[in-house]
Amino acid sequence: MAFIDGTVVNVALPALQTNLNATAADVQWVIESYALLLSALLLVGGSLGDHYGRRRVFVLGVVIFAAASGLCGFAGSIHQLIAARAVQGFGAALLVPGSLAIISNSFSEQERGRAIGVWSGFSAITTGIGPVLGGWLIEHVSWRAVFFINVPLAFVVVLISLRHVAENSDRETTRVDWLGAILAALGLGALVYGLIESSQVGFNDRSVIMTLTAGVIVLILFLFVESRLSQPMLPLTLFRSRTFAGTNFLTFLLYAALGGTLFFLPLNLIQVQHYSPTAAGAVLLPFILIMSLLSRWAGGLVARYGPKLPLIVGPVITAVAYLLFLLPGIGGNYWTNFFPPVVVLGLGMAVTVAPLTTTVMNSISQNRAGTASGVNNAVARTASLVAIAVLGVVMIQVFTTNLNRRLTGANLPASVAQQLQAQSIKLAAIDIPENLEQETRQLIRRAVDESFVSGFRWVMVIGAALAAASAVTALFWIRGMPTSGSPLKANGR
Repeated sequence: MAFIDGTVVNVALPALQTNLNATAADVQWVIESYALLLSALLLVGGSLGDHYGRRRVFVLGVVIFAAASGLCGFAGSIHQLIAARAVQGFGAALLVPGSLAIISNSFSEQERGRAIGVWSGFSAITTGIGPVLGGWLIEHVSWRAVFFINVPLAFVVVLISLRHVAENSDRETTRVDWLGAILAALGLGALVYGLIESSQVGFNDRSVIMTLTAGVIVLILFLFVESRLSQPMLPLTLFRSRTFAGTNFLTFLLYAALGGTLFFLPLNLIQVQHYSPTAAGAVLLPFILIMSLLSRWAGGLVARYGPKLPLIVGPVITAVAYLLFLLPGIGGNYWTNFFPPVVVLGLGMAVTVAPLTTTVMNSISQNRAGTASGVNNAVARTASLVAIAVLGVVMIQVFTTNLNRRLTGANLPASVAQQLQAQSIKLAAIDIPENLEQETRQLIRRAVDESFVSGFRWVMVIGAALAAASAVTALFWIRGMPTSGSPLKANGR
């Protein structure tokens, strides 16, 4: 459910812009409201599972997620949808860490790598089904059906969980750090709000400066509070392990690249390249198939070669994929434009994901499995949350600059140019006035599409830089074979 929803909504963004008259900032919030609650509460979700029972908390998360999905489907405005997505994020924060923690506690250290590989494979399969199914539903039913599909899935998941998943918990955690969760949500929320708002009013705006400053201060306060609590949701002592700290920093860089770039890919495919929603959803199928086919094999790489080699090679391959995304312009054949980078991206992530997850889970003691899973998932989600906001600023600035330059060169009437420039926040979903000549409309559409491609290329350059930086992180921070045990043992002390 969580992986389907993580990909299917991106395909629905162009439809949301059209049907709910949403700006680029609005559709950013459709993704960000979900990611914000998920990122801030994942650590609490892991702790709740450790204490109250991983299956119990997992099932509760599934029920909340399904109910919120129904609210998303019935949303009458973009703001109602954003609010429902936030509730969905809360449900996901309970179910996501629970799934991996249940697996980690069900297998021995020797079997755990391949078990996590199988988990990654099934996650990849559902991730692949999501965009294609969602695209078909958008074309033939409605964007609302994209959310309704979660309801029957949730019913099946609850039945399977109650019948086949054994309950397990760890009563070591005697309290839940709600203060930390609130501070994390407020800090990240202020940071993201300031970044998204800056794309409309600029970084010099007083409200943006105050919001960003407040976000940074609250996040610093969050770290201070976590360092003082006896049982924090983010145990900073875990980061004494060089391996745990390094893999989480690598996770942040790599998933910032992945989340930030893939947010704009469906917008490019549907609004600029004029793919149907179904075709746009199918574009990432090679990526998914490669990950699903190679994930079990990749899960055994740590046992064979140690964590360092795959965590260098995988991100380097991923960086090459983002550079290949620089080549497509407007139009052209899928097989030459988008197929090669998608295949290379799938190969790079397949080599990376299972070894990365296994290394994280093996770097700490098993009685902290829920917490470790929550930390790593929170890092990945926070990376995507921040990256979408930051790359959104880059995209809108590059798009606006290029569009203004092209419109000036087109010698359009001042009123038309002003009308188009006022809509730049919509990116490629700009409404072109109907009362213009066909030739002029085509000229404007070409300017809009070329401006979007310029911004898209900048986004991919940043994605490549982040992926390369994650490879450098593995080179200098990851050492030898991780051992199961305490953070200090994992650090060789």
